[in-house]
Amino acid sequence: SRCEKHKRREGTFADKRRGSRHERGYGSEWDKIRKRIMERDAGLCQECSRRGHVTLAYAVDHIVCKAEGGTDDDNNLEAICKPCHVRKTAEENRRARSRGGAR
Repeated sequence: SRCEKHKRREGTFADKRRGSRHERGYGSEWDKIRKRIMERDAGLCQECSRRGHVTLAYAVDHIVCKAEGGTDDDNNLEAICKPCHVRKTAEENRRARSRGGAR
């Protein structure tokens, strides 16, 4: 057990606002889906692969984000590296703000 000074905080501000990963639909079932997609995509970022680059993925991402009607179907999921994920999420957030919504 850690002292009060070094205890890990209970999530970030964004997590408190958006809810836990389980509340957002990323629980044990998502862990199984993530494993399957990472295996299918050989652990490589598919965004980079389309540009002729080989980059290890760190996450599985929705091609069409859930906020825009995307689903958890395998054909809407792909392995993605951190830089591509950051860029793609920023684009999705810009679109959401232009629609008057928030992500």
